[in-house]
This record gives sequence, C-alpha cells and structure tokens, in this order.
Amino acid sequence: MSDVSVRVAWADDAAAIAEVQVRAWPEMYGAVLPADALPTDPEPLAAQWHAALTRPGDARNRVLVALERNRVVGFAVTAPAADPDCDPVADGELADLTVLPDRRAQGHGSRLLQAAVDTLVADRFTRAVTWVTAGDDVLRRFLADAGWAPDTAHRELDLDGSGTTTVRQVRLHAAVGDVHP
Repeated sequence: MSDVSVRVAWADDAAAIAEVQVRAWPEMYGAVLPADALPTDPEPLAAQWHAALTRPGDARNRVLVALERNRVVGFAVTAPAADPDCDPVADGELADLTVLPDRRAQGHGSRLLQAAVDTLVADRFTRAVTWVTAGDDVLRRFLADAGWAPDTAHRELDLDGSGTTTVRQVRLHAAVGDVHP
C-alpha cells in the first residue's frame, strides 16, 4: 500500500474522526450494546472532537490520525492516565485506538500504535495503560503481541450515563519502552 501515514490530528479532521467512530463502533460494541445506543450521526461527535482538538485541556492530550493519502482511516488518543491508581506524571493512557473496519489488517493500527508510543515517550511517560472491551479478543491479541499485558484492573464503562448501557473492560499496561508494534 502506498501513501499511508500517521500525523497529529488537526481541528479540520474532527468530522473525519467522527465518521470513523460512527462506522467502527457497531463492530466494536454491537455485540454488547443495543443498536439504538450506538451513535449514527457523526455531527454531534464532530463538534466534540473539534472542541477537544482546539482546546485539549492538557498539553499531553494528543489525537493522531492514520491516513491513506489524505483520507482519515483511523485514530488514536493519548493522554495522562486518569485512573486513581495511576500517576498522571509517569503513566500515560492510550485512550482510544480505532481503525475503520474495512481498513484493518493493512498496517494502520500498527502505525497508530507506534506513533502513540512515540508520543507517550516524547511526553516523558514511562508506563502506559489502556482499556479494552472484555470480549474484544482481536484488539487484546494485537496489543499483547506488541508487549501489553493485563494488570488485573477491570471496570464497567457507562457509555451514555444511564447506567443501562455499559460495557465490561479490562486494563492492559506496558512499560512504554517495551511496546513494539
């Protein structure tokens, strides 16, 4: 495949990132969430992404996009880890790693993961954590092959604030220098 890359996201990428999210979520969460709980309209998400990209809240909040030519086909988010048992100075979080379903297994996830790790290193994090849906064996295996391992933490993530739309997740961790996508 030619003309593929990863770069830091720009505010103008907000709509494309939202479109990736809307297209990827049914496959990522469709087995554990009712169809009406999944977003179908990218516009509200695009507004949220635009705000996050223009006013990130912390200089270490980063969004990276995977590109095929100039088309966004995936994204990753890094930030200081926010879990109560994490140190936000030493521990970074891979908060999201999403690739369009029809663009998977083409190296975009590996490129995004490598760029995310490089970003975590540049931000001087020494350990990284990420949350993975308990039943997402493909993502879990991809991360495990890159050097991530479970650390026994788990949670029920409330996706819409109602308490009824939840997904069970497990946390993986890695020393930043030991991740090799």
